[in-house]
Amino acid sequence: MKSRHAVCGTLLALGVAASASQAMAQDTPQESAFRCKPGETYVMNVMVTGVEYWFPVYEMFKQAAHEMGCKTVYTGTPEYDVTKQLASFQQVLATHPAGILLHPMNPDPFIEPINQAADAGIPVVTFAADSPNSKRVAYVTSDNFREGHIAADTVATAVGEEGEYAVLENPGQDNHDRRVSAFIEEMTQKHPKMKLVARAATNQDPTKAYTAVQSMAQAHPNLKAVFMPEASSAIGAAQAALETGGQIKVFCVDVNAKVLDLVKQGQMLGAIDPNQGVQGYMGFMMLFLAAHPQLIDPMNDYKRTGVNPFTLPIIDNGLAIVTKDNADDFRWDAYLKRRGTKGIEE
Repeated sequence: MKSRHAVCGTLLALGVAASASQAMAQDTPQESAFRCKPGETYVMNVMVTGVEYWFPVYEMFKQAAHEMGCKTVYTGTPEYDVTKQLASFQQVLATHPAGILLHPMNPDPFIEPINQAADAGIPVVTFAADSPNSKRVAYVTSDNFREGHIAADTVATAVGEEGEYAVLENPGQDNHDRRVSAFIEEMTQKHPKMKLVARAATNQDPTKAYTAVQSMAQAHPNLKAVFMPEASSAIGAAQAALETGGQIKVFCVDVNAKVLDLVKQGQMLGAIDPNQGVQGYMGFMMLFLAAHPQLIDPMNDYKRTGVNPFTLPIIDNGLAIVTKDNADDFRWDAYLKRRGTKGIEE
């Protein structure tokens, strides 16, 4: 039989051993719940894959994913064609990724495919354009109505609050339609001496934009400004404005290298940049949480309804106004060089 001192010594030794074990456990890195499993892959899907707008979105989508040990893939179709984008989306679904960050070209055609993904357990987050009647779990965007309002205020101020203006548009693309309608609404309500005299559908084609602005300038010699909801049309519009005397102020939403050159050279009034990097980063974070709903337990009825507990109707990623003074801060090539990555190629 052990003495009282021996028993106490044994207990003390056990206590020291337990404390040491606990200390070792605290010093050992624990696997975080906010990490991807090996091979867990998230996909970004767009149309017109060569458009520069998508590149910083994917860059920050990729960064957020890599920080959490996840893989990413950039996909879509090079054409401005909803049927081809739908086909590329179906190809993505067949690989059964952990989640999809999607820019739907048109809202309604994507309702069924997004719902199909959701029913298969693949969350979809939309960005920059939405499919609001689908089962997408979140929508990340700059506020398209705010973009249109700010663009109208900027243009009206630049032309002295009075004059004729026109718009170029892409009917059917949700985010572009919102920007145009907000622009016209702001002009009507806040700048009543500004008169809308022409509209033309250019569908992101610089040649169509060039022809449209040439025709508008001939029909309306007092035309002072033209607005468009995307960057590609701005290239043709700015060329036409220059050739018709340089009196027409050109303003757009989104930027690319050529638009930045035109703004820097004073051949465009300016542009709005929708802060694409934040769009991509937040898009990934929304997807990851939606793919791992067990990480959160909100006080609502999600267990009863079976709805993913992580659902956000809209997240505003902000915007910036691009002028000749700050245009160089938005150049993709300099950004990519600074970050030392391969962009959409990785």
